[in-house]
Amino acid sequence: MSLRFSLVAAALLLAGAAFGQQPAQNSVPLIMPGAPGKPDKVLTPATTVGTGQQGPTESDVKFMQGMIMHHNQAVEMVALMQGRTTNAHLMEFGKRISISQTDEVNYMKRWLTNRNKPISEMGDMAGMDMSGMAGMAMPMMPGMLTPQQMDELRKAKGPDFDRLFLTGMIQHHTGALTMVKDLFDTPNAGQDPQLFDFTADVSVTQEGEIAAMQDMLAKEKK
Repeated sequence: MSLRFSLVAAALLLAGAAFGQQPAQNSVPLIMPGAPGKPDKVLTPATTVGTGQQGPTESDVKFMQGMIMHHNQAVEMVALMQGRTTNAHLMEFGKRISISQTDEVNYMKRWLTNRNKPISEMGDMAGMDMSGMAGMAMPMMPGMLTPQQMDELRKAKGPDFDRLFLTGMIQHHTGALTMVKDLFDTPNAGQDPQLFDFTADVSVTQEGEIAAMQDMLAKEKK
């Protein structure tokens, strides 16, 4: 009996070890784009930080929907550089912003889709070019340029464009940081682990870019 019990126990231990090596059923990875020059991150419930798995709150969903629209305007601002500036350093900087924010928009869309949430409160308008929408009742996220500011940027060239772009993008980035702060000031919001990691990366990236743009703006004024 002793030998038989030992064999059964050993078999159970081996089965338990094998089971422990099986992938979790709900751990489908989500790729989060890294900051410019940084590698992408593969996020799963086991590798993200936060207070634990739970469904997204209404505030979480509205944050992601609003940030998609917010990022889209930043990409539109960078697209205006073509033919309006000859500042090679600024164009390279803008290109990095456009690439990183486009990647982040795609990430946010996947995050919402994976949770069966709409990409926008306004249907399919989140991915549209926002130019020419001044007469529409579009929600304005913190820091977003007004239609008048966008029109002024569109009409500017040379150093005037550079100055307006830098001041506008600093305003824009500062607004994104406000959106993150507002999210975490909301009870029970921001606790989805993947959202927590994403907002942390957004904050670090945009704070660094604000500092870089303030330095460029100071040099423009000399």
